[in-house]
Amino acid sequence: MNDSPMIIAIDGPAGSGKSTVARAVSERVGIPYLDTGAMYRSVAFAALRAGVDPEDAEQVSNLARELVLVMRPDGTVLVDGADATIEIRGPEVTRAVSIVAANPTVRSEMRSRQRQWAREQGGGVMEGRDIGTVVFPDARLKVYLDASPEIRAARRSKEVADLSYESVASDLARRDALDQNRAHDPLTVSEDACVIDTSHLSVEEIVDSILELLE
Repeated sequence: MNDSPMIIAIDGPAGSGKSTVARAVSERVGIPYLDTGAMYRSVAFAALRAGVDPEDAEQVSNLARELVLVMRPDGTVLVDGADATIEIRGPEVTRAVSIVAANPTVRSEMRSRQRQWAREQGGGVMEGRDIGTVVFPDARLKVYLDASPEIRAARRSKEVADLSYESVASDLARRDALDQNRAHDPLTVSEDACVIDTSHLSVEEIVDSILELLE
C-alpha cells in the first residue's frame, strides 16, 4: 500500500488548460490545489513593483528569497501582504514571467516552497511546467496537457480582452521557446506522464480521463 502523499502532477505549456483542469480535479478528488505558475508570476510582479529588472538575476533572486507569498485555497494570491490575484495575470507580468522563471535561484526557492506546501497539505493537485519532472518525480499520477498552438492562443486571447489573437499567439510562441529551452528545469514531458491533447476536449472529458488514470 502506498502511504506517500497523493500528488497529482499536471504539467504543460501555457493555454493547455492546466489551471482549469487542475481546479476541477481538485474539487472532484477532494484534495487541495496549487497553481505553481502563479508563484513565479508573483515573483515577477514583485520585481516589477520594486522597479527591479527581471533580467537582473541577483536582485530577482534576493527578492524571491525574501518574498512573503500566500496562496489561499480560494485562489487569492497575496504578495508581501497585498492582494495581487488580478495583477499577476496582467500582460506586463506575463511578458516577464518566463525570464524570472528561468532564474535557477528562483526555481530552487519556489520548488522548496512547493514541496513544503505539499507536506503541510498532505498532498494535492499541483500544476505547472516541471512538477512531474523535477518537483515531484515520484508523484502518484503525472499528466501532461497539450493543445495546438492555435487553440492555446485562442483560449488565451479570450482571457485577455485587450490583446489581439496575433499578439497572444506571438507571446505564447516566445514563452514556449523560453520554457522549453531554458538551461534549468525546461518544460519537457516526463517519460511516465500520460499525455492528453486538450485541443478538442471539454473540461469534463479531460477530468474524467484523469480520474480514470488515477483509479
